[in-house]
Amino acid sequence: LERAAAASFPPLHAVHHLLSVGVCVRCIFRMFGAFSHACSCASLTVSFFHSFLEEHDDSAKGGPCSCLSTDESCCSICFGILLPTCHQDEGVVPFDDISRIDIITSMVSQAIQREGYQIDGFSLEISLPAVVAANERAIRLYMKEKYGSENWFKDEMFSQQTMSAKEGLRLLIAPSLEKQLGVKHGNNSFRIRLTYTHDDASLKLKSLLPNDSNRKRKAESREGNDTRRNSTYDDKQTLSEADSFIHKSLEGIQDKEFCSLFKLPPEKVSKPCHLVISFLRSPIYIGGRYLKLSRNVSQSCWIIDDERMGEASVEEIIKESVCAISRGDGYKFHAAGREDIDVRMLGSGRPFLIEVLNVRSIPSAIEIQQISDKINSSEKKHVRIRNLKLVDNEIWAMMREGEAEKQKQYAALIWTSSPLTDDDLQKISVINDMEIVQNTPIRVLHRRSPLERKRIIHWMEIEKVEGSSNYYLLHLCTQAGTYIKEFVHGDLGRTNPR
Repeated sequence: LERAAAASFPPLHAVHHLLSVGVCVRCIFRMFGAFSHACSCASLTVSFFHSFLEEHDDSAKGGPCSCLSTDESCCSICFGILLPTCHQDEGVVPFDDISRIDIITSMVSQAIQREGYQIDGFSLEISLPAVVAANERAIRLYMKEKYGSENWFKDEMFSQQTMSAKEGLRLLIAPSLEKQLGVKHGNNSFRIRLTYTHDDASLKLKSLLPNDSNRKRKAESREGNDTRRNSTYDDKQTLSEADSFIHKSLEGIQDKEFCSLFKLPPEKVSKPCHLVISFLRSPIYIGGRYLKLSRNVSQSCWIIDDERMGEASVEEIIKESVCAISRGDGYKFHAAGREDIDVRMLGSGRPFLIEVLNVRSIPSAIEIQQISDKINSSEKKHVRIRNLKLVDNEIWAMMREGEAEKQKQYAALIWTSSPLTDDDLQKISVINDMEIVQNTPIRVLHRRSPLERKRIIHWMEIEKVEGSSNYYLLHLCTQAGTYIKEFVHGDLGRTNPR
């Protein structure tokens, strides 16, 4: 405290006055650029700080003191975030002085264990209600109004040296989390999010801001037209929009207008912020190649009029094994192109990625092999996978970019109404890099835009099927994205030449 006071504190009677209007000790240190001197002091309470003031400031000695009031008010700036309290049904219950931050980190640790996350580090995200910034500005302007004419007061003192309440909380809580969790804080795919809200103060502040009525009418109109929303979603969305609106509005208000709209200093706060602890891990990507051996398995789940098409899907077969080990909240299946349900995928297989959301555990190399073995040993033999491994998200972008550039080879069993001559077979076999134009096939017009697509047939080879004069086996190499069936039969003239 001695170092902090010597570093940048104003006269101690001004500090004493801040305490009397409801500003907590840590916010005082933060506002005067001395937070780092005292952030590790667990016992930094009003009574402790007042004892320091009595030793160094004669005006604080003797008689009752308004800054030591017995009410259970929270900080009028941070709403108790930097000196945490627990808001329970029976009222506001302060944590023990020595372990206020540690209790929150213990809650985080228990929640991580309950959710079953396996972590090797964490990043910390903190969200505070906009009313914290508004009240801090109100205190700054109040101090300027009260002490602006005094020599010690510098208008830039707050703006240049102030650490935000969010960064102050991060400085307090990150070391305690590292100790509780046994891992380091930094840039990590596993994110701990502390979301603080104060519905009453946020709604009251929102009502004081200009031009709110027009925005309210627009929001009500939008919500009235959206029948998909439920009450829980509405509440969260409304509060999120309100905070965003408040932040934007405060930035556009000059100090003079601010003073006319808001009470200086802000009222003392009796109810602390509500804290919601949540976790999110960045998606993981597991990629490889799949072979589809069945002509009754679609690539993705295919349901028409509540009736399932095919026995299964490649997506579901792979997803079931992946999600059982990674324990994610959801998944997305990506593949480099697709084939029809009645078309097999052979050769080296089609590249695919499965994106798993918010996994509890990142699969090890051994677990990845277990996933592959389970799918490949299935009795139904619908799908086989190769080269399965954990990949980064750059592979997804590369896979999508490569779709249009790749060449793909196909084999098609075709029938002709009349036998082909040897000359016909020769003409087909000498074709090289032939450009065709394909309109969206009739069979997919219900789900694809009617477009004209130019594609390249790089080469073709054709051979007779033994024992038949009308069946042939056509081998061809085409640009990715070519509709092969339509190239063979012409699609009623929608593919040219055919």
